[in-house]
Amino acid sequence: MSKIATLEFDGKKYEFPVIVGSENEVAIDINKLRDLSGAITLDPGYKNSGSCTSTITFLDGEEGILRYRGYSIEDLADKASFLEVSFLLIFGELPSAQKLEQFENDIRRHSLVNEEMKSIIDGFPKTAHPMGVLAALTSALTAFNPKSVNVENEKEMYEAVCKTISKFLVIATWTYRKSMGYPLNYYDNTQSYVENFMRLMFELPTGPYKANPIIVDALDKLFILHADHEQNCSTSTVRMVGSSHAGLFASISAGVSALWGPLHGGANQAVLEMLEEIHANGGDAEKYIAKAKDKNDPFRLMGFGHRVYKNFDPRAKIIKKAADEVLRTLGVEDPILDIAKKLEAAALVDEYFVSRKLYPNVDFYSGIIYRALGIPTDMFTVMFAIGRLPGWIAQWKEMRENKEPIGRPRQIYTGHPLRDFKTSDKR
Repeated sequence: MSKIATLEFDGKKYEFPVIVGSENEVAIDINKLRDLSGAITLDPGYKNSGSCTSTITFLDGEEGILRYRGYSIEDLADKASFLEVSFLLIFGELPSAQKLEQFENDIRRHSLVNEEMKSIIDGFPKTAHPMGVLAALTSALTAFNPKSVNVENEKEMYEAVCKTISKFLVIATWTYRKSMGYPLNYYDNTQSYVENFMRLMFELPTGPYKANPIIVDALDKLFILHADHEQNCSTSTVRMVGSSHAGLFASISAGVSALWGPLHGGANQAVLEMLEEIHANGGDAEKYIAKAKDKNDPFRLMGFGHRVYKNFDPRAKIIKKAADEVLRTLGVEDPILDIAKKLEAAALVDEYFVSRKLYPNVDFYSGIIYRALGIPTDMFTVMFAIGRLPGWIAQWKEMRENKEPIGRPRQIYTGHPLRDFKTSDKR
């Protein structure tokens, strides 16, 4: 027998169905609340509101669990490639070896970006933030692919997915090349997706570039860890924009803009900016740990704790090992990274941090890896966007296939009641 929730308001009782998810998450379906009672709920930030049902990602912040389509993030990071996970997220199942090979080849087939896109990127100053450039270039892809994607046409949707994944990687790396004043590179169809990322970023006309396999593996894992994370700010934005039947590129562009914020995708950039601030002020990690513990001090450690995870971020456990391997492989000597390691060591044993579960999160370790690779701080969020792309596509596709209504939150008006208009000479 299905459960019912009862609300009593203004002397009347209203009953609403209770929905239980496949992992026993409970929701009260208030879809008819306003029609029945005339009232709405008020939930700033939507922290207690479910906007949809979804079969893509399961997240349990209390237990530190993250799963894509039922597969644990630990298994996927250890045994799958980023493109395998992308296929899983978007199409619902892990691909066979044959399907994966076909997927990789079809992404290569669509990797060439129209030359006129260069005119658009040339219009930006060299100092433009890469995320602003990426949002504009992603939206501009619509001009070169004007046909609306029919999500009910399997072949058409598949082509759009391959096209988006391939071209997004290229234009994302172009934002870096633009900022550095380097010539723009093209996809090499003889190499893997992550290898292509490395050479698109770093290969110069003056000599060949070969990616270190340990670094490629670390980045592959990092992209997997960022691939989806339930109904976060940028994902909800993609679904909201897509609910108006805006196209895939336009919706992804909106997700890029939402990700840009320092409270979301910009968190790993904030970590490095904090480390640089500590270094500029003498590099005393202990001093800043004490400041973080002082409730009267406004300073806070970036990259520790997580809004959703009340335990250790499961992604951080995985990427910590990869970060250690990257630093060991590269043999980087960097005072900024030395400060990071001191903060990490203290936070893992200090009772203040342990008791509050303020463990290093995925943003902390991703920032360390990117710094070690020589990736500029303002490119960190672009890196996040590359990883998050398949999740955005999957969520957009699911929302359209489910024929979800256009997003339209309500509000409670708290402004002036009706006022008489006065002409300017009487105001």
